[in-house]
Amino acid sequence: MTASESPAVSAPGIHAPAIPPLALLLDVDGPVASPVTRDVKREIIDDLVALAAAGIPVVFNTGRSDAFIREQVMEPMIAAGIPAGTIIHAICEKGAVWFSYTAAGPGPIHVDRELAVPTAYGDDIRRMVAEDYAEHMFFDETKRAMVSVEQHIDVPSADYLAEQKLFDADAMDLMARHGLGVVRLDHHAPNSDDEVDYRVDPTIISTDIESVRLGKDLGASRAVELLAAQGITPAAWRTVGDSRTDYAMADWLHHNDHAVKHVDVRPADGIPEKPYPVLTAGDLGLGASVIHDDAGGAFLRSWREALGA
Repeated sequence: MTASESPAVSAPGIHAPAIPPLALLLDVDGPVASPVTRDVKREIIDDLVALAAAGIPVVFNTGRSDAFIREQVMEPMIAAGIPAGTIIHAICEKGAVWFSYTAAGPGPIHVDRELAVPTAYGDDIRRMVAEDYAEHMFFDETKRAMVSVEQHIDVPSADYLAEQKLFDADAMDLMARHGLGVVRLDHHAPNSDDEVDYRVDPTIISTDIESVRLGKDLGASRAVELLAAQGITPAAWRTVGDSRTDYAMADWLHHNDHAVKHVDVRPADGIPEKPYPVLTAGDLGLGASVIHDDAGGAFLRSWREALGA
């Protein structure tokens, strides 16, 4: 749905309709949170709250930790006035961790322990970062299943990306020393049983080390389950991301017969051919320079205006 579309509008209330015209499945880094400052603009928070108040399910699907979502998204949304009873879902660490929250705060944290990286490997990565890479990146202590390192905000992107390649290579070598099979992009290094159980996944500001079973498709599956548990079946979905891996959200939804359009807020990587519509800032009449949270915010505002929320 763009601003020109006219869905049926539900009045604000404490419960989403059983068949809302739209549900949002949102990556966080890029479309919602700035990849530069890592925080979320107030106008994006306001639009998220308005959409949720209008009965539109809002679900975050991110590699970030639950702690990041609580601090950067949940707390500002609560402060902005989530209506009592409105439920927001957050699927974190690419499907390994999830929780829901309302105006009263967060509910229980759920962790799929079968998808966690071995603790001994994570401890070795923590030591390696402290000894060899602390100038450029830090170990994310908030992750419960993944192992992640992230660029220091004050480090120039080009410097970080150069150092990231060295870190990723060392992380791959460490996997082998732990007897674990691993893949990074096109580089596969199976274990002694010819199995690959883990992935080294670089982004523009971080590297995630994770089970190969994690991904934005798993997050999409969990999102549908969480809404179904509320008796909610959206008429259509909008997925929003800033990388090729984010298309997996829309891929899963389309494959499972859900109507979906995907929004790519960083299309310079190239838009793959898909069986569902792919939208960019250009569809809103914006220039190619409008990317990341500027583009994500523009789409949120367009949906809010189309709903009259």
